Amino acid sequence: MSFKWHEIHDSLMNSSATLQFQKSFEALRRGDPALGRFTDPAALLDKLHEPTGCAEWKNRILRALVAAAQGDGLTSDCALTLALLALWPGLDAVRRRLLWRKAGGSDDVSSDVLARATEALRGLDLGRVNRIAATVLRNVERDTLRAHCREAARLNADCDAEPDSICAPGMDADAEAMFLRRDVGRFLGRDGDLVLRVAVDGFTQREVAGAFGLSEAAARKRYQRAKRRLREAFHEFV
Repeated sequence: MSFKWHEIHDSLMNSSATLQFQKSFEALRRGDPALGRFTDPAALLDKLHEPTGCAEWKNRILRALVAAAQGDGLTSDCALTLALLALWPGLDAVRRRLLWRKAGGSDDVSSDVLARATEALRGLDLGRVNRIAATVLRNVERDTLRAHCREAARLNADCDAEPDSICAPGMDADAEAMFLRRDVGRFLGRDGDLVLRVAVDGFTQREVAGAFGLSEAAARKRYQRAKRRLREAFHEFV
């Protein structure tokens, strides 16, 4: 089944406005101090969506929502809905990148992103994850691309295929990505992952700044510095 992206968002927003949802939200507020300061779901989402603010505090709120989403009952559904809405700008960016990379039709990609985000939130190991938003968004995009590559490779095994439609021949996509990240990481050190997130994965510098707990200015400075190092290294080899 496929869904239009705006219809998914509208459905989530409508469900968050019901009386039953508000009652479940009150139970969430009582269950975790990180949520207790918010009088209603809109206030919580406004806080998480504002461009400024403490990244650690936002991460703490998301952690509380994910923990509740992994429980049982209506409170769990309420927390899951709020977590999805909190991550919506990031999920929207993931969806746009997947469409650009031809990972499926618009409606199918939309339903796939929703399903994988729900699965990621329900199954996230909070004991091993530090950055909730960055981890969920990265996993959703990675798993969707992997599934698309496997399906495209199967369908095009005996015929020529568009290079953007399937994984590069001769090397598993996961292995190729692993080697790329390893080599860039060796050369750029701690800035390697930041550069790959922006230049390869398609995240904005603001999104990467939030994921790394940096200001946007600091992330931009590190990104420009790393690009300069790569450019200088390239000229040495040509």
